[in-house]
Amino acid sequence: MNIAGHKVQVSGRRDSTLVGIGLMCLAVICFALSDATAKWLSGHVNVFVVVWARYVVQFVLALLVFNPWTVPGLMRTRRPGLQLFRSALLFACTALNFYALQYLQLDQTVSIMFSTPFFVALFAGPMLGEWIGVRRWAAILVGFAGIVLVARPGVGGIHPAALLSLAAAVCYSLYGITTRMLAATDASATTLFYSSLVGAVVASVPLFWVWETPHEPMVFGAMLELGVVVGAGHFLLILAHARAPAATLSPFIYTQIISMIVLGWLMFGNLPSGWTLAGAAVVVSSGIYLLLQERKDRARKTLYATTPE
Repeated sequence: MNIAGHKVQVSGRRDSTLVGIGLMCLAVICFALSDATAKWLSGHVNVFVVVWARYVVQFVLALLVFNPWTVPGLMRTRRPGLQLFRSALLFACTALNFYALQYLQLDQTVSIMFSTPFFVALFAGPMLGEWIGVRRWAAILVGFAGIVLVARPGVGGIHPAALLSLAAAVCYSLYGITTRMLAATDASATTLFYSSLVGAVVASVPLFWVWETPHEPMVFGAMLELGVVVGAGHFLLILAHARAPAATLSPFIYTQIISMIVLGWLMFGNLPSGWTLAGAAVVVSSGIYLLLQERKDRARKTLYATTPE
């Protein structure tokens, strides 16, 4: 009877993990769709208007769930400076990525953005005290070699906007680290609220100079859809992490490249080159290796912490 009960419990955990993985895959599909929409919109309105639509629509939708009235103390933070810095990093990442999408294919931008784990590993030492060893340094160097394959600097390479995607990856890695730092002091709802609020406010500043009123219903609809799919992606991400460990979910972020390739072909008639596919394979392999090493390190630390002296 106990054995049977144990089997049911394990099955329940397994089912929850599978649901979490499914939600993670849906989340990255939403993020791929948001990038594809942003690329399409950048051909019809100023890129800053696209960024504004992404943040304002998401902020309005987020207010329906998280607001100071339904969640008392929502805006209370013990580290306001870090909250603002984190929100600014996410805004910079979005703006840089959307601008790069005007000139690059979807598969190219996502391949470069997959360098984020390398920068996280680099910055985690001085910012979190999590220093890396020789094996991780080797994985980082291999990963950057993959980025070089994608970008192919020099004659015949892709547009210099690839540097903007790389800068976006740096911003996103710092955003991820600051998120971990805030997790120890502030509630997740508070952190989500500030990132939406700051993004909406900052994105509204340049509108006086760059605003372009959409005259086509399809453009207006795409602006609304952009905020909706981004908000849905973040919500699915929260649901996924509530059902499965982050270490289990992280490798499935790389399924986004499949969505990017499909959307790039369907919406823009773009197919990845052999160089992009080869570089993406190197970057993804190196990133997964780093994630697996981090999982092993966390498991080892947990074991040491629970082992009696």
